[in-house]
Amino acid sequence: MPDITEPATRILFWDQEPLHRDRVANVLPRFRECYGDDRGPDEVIIVHSERDSENIDWIENTYGVKSQYYFFHAWASLDWYRGYDRSLLSIPFQNRKIKHTFLCPNNIIGGQRKHRLELLSELVDRDLIADNFVSFPERCPYENKTVAELCREYDIALGSIDLPLIIDQGSDYAGNSHKIDMWSFADLSLLQVVTETVYSGRRSHLTEKTFKSIVMQQPFVLVSCRGSLDYIRSYGFKTFGEFWNEDYDDYDDNTRIMRIGKLLNDINNLSVKEKVTLQKHLAPIVEHNFNWFYSQQFEHLLWQELSDVIDQW
Repeated sequence: MPDITEPATRILFWDQEPLHRDRVANVLPRFRECYGDDRGPDEVIIVHSERDSENIDWIENTYGVKSQYYFFHAWASLDWYRGYDRSLLSIPFQNRKIKHTFLCPNNIIGGQRKHRLELLSELVDRDLIADNFVSFPERCPYENKTVAELCREYDIALGSIDLPLIIDQGSDYAGNSHKIDMWSFADLSLLQVVTETVYSGRRSHLTEKTFKSIVMQQPFVLVSCRGSLDYIRSYGFKTFGEFWNEDYDDYDDNTRIMRIGKLLNDINNLSVKEKVTLQKHLAPIVEHNFNWFYSQQFEHLLWQELSDVIDQW
């Protein structure tokens, strides 16, 4: 048995949630205090799910810990969404009768998710709500603050809109990470607008929300950190820059949502015939992403990444 009186390596798994600095500052010092008595300081490794992250640089420099990354949310998605590839819950993308441009479910709007309110403001200003599937609460279920309160807090000018926006008969789809139950809305939508958990700063952090759109066989537009399309492509998935402008992914935090709004507006303004043609061209990429998610190759890639992390322990 190891000698517990000697300094040891302590591993702190912070892989399910983003690394918000205020929360890290509250937890990490206390974690170190638990194992830093007269035995001498323990080495601490924080295992996380943010790649190329300025937060990790800050944590390492501030607290003198080591860090290791793996794609936790890909593993969670493989677990939660297993078997959907053998179900008959959705119509294959190429066979769908598209009537709307996009699906955009939202649930938590507080808790450092200012970007979801900014996107809502953009969609309202461009008159993109009525003809598309957008869900949005009137009050954040996480912070219990109203949209009006959060808009004042974030200094967001929101046009006239009646909230809540409900499209899923109260199933709380956007709040149920582990399941997918909005198939009928996906079958009628050309694409899904994924409002990810994290939007700002230099980091790559995607969650099950992105994989939901892939499992639902939908093209996607990511409202996430700069470079998120490059990030998901690095794991073997394909995006849609051949068919619409994906340069929004290169813009800074202050202008990226405006670029996304312009893109959605451009697609929304296509004629029915143009959307049908676009759907036909998008289908091979959608099929690739769906098949790749359920492939042994994707799981092997994740296993290799995780094995490389474990080998360092």
